[in-house]
Amino acid sequence: MEFSIKGMLNPLLALQQAGKRPHTIQFPFEEKKVAERYRGLHFNDIEACIGCGTCSTICQNEAIDMVEIHPGDSESAKPGDSGLRPRVDNGRCCWCALCVEVCPTGSLSLTSHYNYVSEDPDSFLWTPGVSNPEGRKELSFVSDTSHSLLDYARVPMRELEGKERIKSFAEVVLGYADEEAQKEAARCIGCSICTEVCPVHMHIPEYISAIEHGNNEDAIRIIYDNNPIGETCGKVCTRRCEEVCPLGARGEAIAIRWLKRYATEKAENADMIREIVNPEIKPPNGKKVGIIGAGPSGLTVAYYLALRGFDVTIYEAKAKAGGMIMYGIPKYRLPLDSLDKQVEYMQSIGVKIHFNTKVGEQISFSEIEKNHDAVFIGIGYEVPYTIGIDGENLENSIQAVNFLRDINADKHVDIGSRVAVIGGGNVAIDAARVSRRLGAEVTILYRRREEDMPADWEEIEGAKQEGVIIKTQAIPLNVVDDGSGRVKGIRYGNARMVTDEKGGRPRPELIEGDEHVLELDTIIGAIGQEADYSFIPEDLKEKIGFKSGRILTNEWQQTSVPHIFAGGDIVNRTADAISAVADGYKAVKGIEQFVFGK
Repeated sequence: MEFSIKGMLNPLLALQQAGKRPHTIQFPFEEKKVAERYRGLHFNDIEACIGCGTCSTICQNEAIDMVEIHPGDSESAKPGDSGLRPRVDNGRCCWCALCVEVCPTGSLSLTSHYNYVSEDPDSFLWTPGVSNPEGRKELSFVSDTSHSLLDYARVPMRELEGKERIKSFAEVVLGYADEEAQKEAARCIGCSICTEVCPVHMHIPEYISAIEHGNNEDAIRIIYDNNPIGETCGKVCTRRCEEVCPLGARGEAIAIRWLKRYATEKAENADMIREIVNPEIKPPNGKKVGIIGAGPSGLTVAYYLALRGFDVTIYEAKAKAGGMIMYGIPKYRLPLDSLDKQVEYMQSIGVKIHFNTKVGEQISFSEIEKNHDAVFIGIGYEVPYTIGIDGENLENSIQAVNFLRDINADKHVDIGSRVAVIGGGNVAIDAARVSRRLGAEVTILYRRREEDMPADWEEIEGAKQEGVIIKTQAIPLNVVDDGSGRVKGIRYGNARMVTDEKGGRPRPELIEGDEHVLELDTIIGAIGQEADYSFIPEDLKEKIGFKSGRILTNEWQQTSVPHIFAGGDIVNRTADAISAVADGYKAVKGIEQFVFGK
């Protein structure tokens, strides 16, 4: 046998390892520290997640599907939340973390937990945050908005500068250029959360995708599928869709309204709209429908019924169609020619409108009933509430809705150089901003805090930029007479906010002795409106159900009198154009079912 010194020394050489730290650990008695940002098993903050499904869409291994975490519990769903949550198949997952990178709310993350052993294959299907509720303590790989696959910054909208705006009634918003619109549209993740909260369920991701790819005509066709006044909504919509946009959780929501405005403005006149939309108009079906009021709900009913072959006639009391959006929204927000072209397009496909025809005067309600198979009532809330203080009947104490109507009708209104507007809604803001354009110094008196104002925050900011002073927690007490029956000023008292014991919003309470007088030339009241139902015969009013001044209808906008339908402000309390469009769209289906006996 060959002698080897190396072989004799090997056991001795092994002794030098005795004092070194072992490479292995006694798992699970000892924990091994993992690297920072280690990609282990998923965790999801269930409360922050809105179930948009973006994680499921991007997963290249199809390892994520969306499931209900409380099946059948409708109360757990809330606006802007699908009610679904991601479930991960850890047998498919490769821990690439793309799902984390595209999670718009930042709710999804990866943990430092990576060991899981089980003989049950189904146990590898985890609903993160439910299956491992303690996973928050092990967060490792989380998304960072500064280095994200998503773009959280909105493409800014160009507007006229505040001092320039008040020189005229030119439209404030200048609109997106092609490149700007496409860049903004590219931010959309296509989750459809916006569609769910839109009253009419517009196909928002679809038309935004068309804009992104430069297919503006496709976008217009998609918009007109269930909204015939898309351009109007693109200018003045209350955009609840943007409030729930997932990108708004950590950045800025997609500019859905401005993108709709961009696309629809590409059709510059009624002929272009008709050419692009190219609607299918069914042959006449022999059925007639009379519509009272050419507001958003009435126009919607008329448009879609005309496409379905109905003989449709609108009876409008004023010289132009549009209702409150025509006569109540200032030209700097909604240029009148914009609405005119949309109405002209509707007339081109067969909608008949009798202007300057007030029901109850030029034609009776009974005559409309007699000549039509169904009637839709779509009048607005145009009768203003009074403020309810002494002296408000003095000369130059006026109501905002009447003031705005006169201005839009190009009538001259002398408001002097100092104006106070009473109220905090969009009508009050509109009256204030119009008064600035007429050269007056304007103060808004609002009884609650600014955060309580029901007006759109963009409108509030716009008013401030134009020099409107907003005096909050100010309660009007009485109008001061100049001695000749004209307004000299208004006395108001400052208020403190008192917590509501029943859990409602804090209420204003007058501070005794803290009263002031604001010298004025004109006071404009803007505290709300109601409807004028005087055109409806008394015996019919008794049959139609009313509650708190509004007509009661079923899910198809049908009243308790089967052939009469209603929608818009006189039915719902939302008081915005898109809700009126939604009412009209539902009424179309209801009327069609009724007249054909379905």
